[in-house]
Amino acid sequence: MNGIVIGFLLLILLINLGLWIFFMPWFVNRRISRFQNDLVDRHYDEVEAMYRKMRGWRHDYHNHIQVLKANMDLGQYEEADRYLDKLHEDLTQVDTVLKTGNVMVDAILNSKLTMIAERKIRVDATAIVPQNIEISGIDLAVIIGNLLDNAMEACMEIADPAERFIRVYVDIVKKQLYLSVTNSTAGHVKKNGNSFRSVKSGHHGFGLFRIDSIAAKYKGFVNRQTEDGIFATEVMLPLVK
Repeated sequence: MNGIVIGFLLLILLINLGLWIFFMPWFVNRRISRFQNDLVDRHYDEVEAMYRKMRGWRHDYHNHIQVLKANMDLGQYEEADRYLDKLHEDLTQVDTVLKTGNVMVDAILNSKLTMIAERKIRVDATAIVPQNIEISGIDLAVIIGNLLDNAMEACMEIADPAERFIRVYVDIVKKQLYLSVTNSTAGHVKKNGNSFRSVKSGHHGFGLFRIDSIAAKYKGFVNRQTEDGIFATEVMLPLVK
């Protein structure tokens, strides 16, 4: 009788263990994806709003010219100067930091680049991404968002703002979407075996896991290197099925 009970308990334990092993990663990945998708949607809406405002400004361009011509014809030069100042301020508010050609990528890139600038981190960003490519905009935003979040965190561990920098390069290279993020570090990037791991408290490397899983989804490649206070990540995603 005792043997039957023990066997039953072992069976229950094995079932629970199997459920944990097979379903827990799926559950965690789903929760992370939902959170990041909601975040990306918010950034997308922000950039769409900026684009709508920019289109509205262009629509009013003719009216602005007429007002300025009237000021000049009447010799109202100070009024014309004040009007130009107002136009400049309005245009600055709707101008985005970077325009890649892909609205979803613009959303996440411009949001992150604004945060980078606020943290007094030097940034050099070049990005060209076609609107219609065989890669989900959500997946692109998740990769770029996580890459820049990790780069920002590494830079903020450097005491001297003059030594903080992030370089971003995104383009089509040999029928692949090539993404590269290079950043300065405080010189203590942690490595686990042959791979690097995040040191963010409470996140347990989910960002790195998401980047790797999306690259695998598209049969792509991720390369991470660190040397002399610099950390670099390259992600290559084939555009041809």
